[in-house]
Amino acid sequence: MDEAMIHLREIQLREGETRPEDFPFNLPVIRRWEPLAFSAPVTILVGENGSGKSTVLEAVACAAEIITVGSGAAHRDPSLAHVHALAKWFKLIWSKRVRKGFFLRAEDFFGFVKRQSQTRIEMQRELDRVKEEYRGRSKQAQELARMPLTRELGDMHKRYGDGLDTQSHGESFLALFQSRFVPGGLYLLDEPEAPLSPLRQLALISMIKQMAAEDSQFIIATHSPILMAYPEAEILSFDLAPIRPVAYDSLEHVNLMRDFLNDPDSFLRYL
Repeated sequence: MDEAMIHLREIQLREGETRPEDFPFNLPVIRRWEPLAFSAPVTILVGENGSGKSTVLEAVACAAEIITVGSGAAHRDPSLAHVHALAKWFKLIWSKRVRKGFFLRAEDFFGFVKRQSQTRIEMQRELDRVKEEYRGRSKQAQELARMPLTRELGDMHKRYGDGLDTQSHGESFLALFQSRFVPGGLYLLDEPEAPLSPLRQLALISMIKQMAAEDSQFIIATHSPILMAYPEAEILSFDLAPIRPVAYDSLEHVNLMRDFLNDPDSFLRYL
């Protein structure tokens, strides 16, 4: 497997001072932390709610100073303040330091769509204001005044079409990935399956596979057995401390879903 595809190779906890004892340092996976190595271009983080997989992913985003999906720096995002202390304890070992990529939480996506829609509205209002203000001036003066706004609106249309808010949640989610995935990036995705149907989860797997073949690395926290089945992904369980690799067929999520689909009536009768 091409090692160039694994940009972030390991996460260590710095030695020295006594670690804090409050959250998130009281999580079992943090208390019993051992150097966490990444051996595949796609790593899947699994575990029950509260196991720490999202917390660790957020702290990595801050430690790597990666941008969020809204293009702000993760380490300056006030919604990630609860992991800033942990991020300072993380020591990231790189084979190649990358700046491309982004960090995405499913809940952040909807705020991003809303902000993008509002930005379009505000720029269109500004264009109308410029048109009125430059009425009677030369055509060249009008074009020069409009140029920055029309260029930015054109770029948004080229990247997102008529707007992510004009599509279904699943369609807009995939459209964001299509427009923002670039080769050679590091992508930290927290539960990206949230707005996606099973069919669209398969479409996401296809996109990830294409980007992984172009020197991108993905670390994904998920509850989806479909995403967990990504070919040749390394699956790391946060239900175990320290964190360790597990086989797909041994995952409770997978076996529970398989058993339910094989005989849903027995589960529903029990409930």
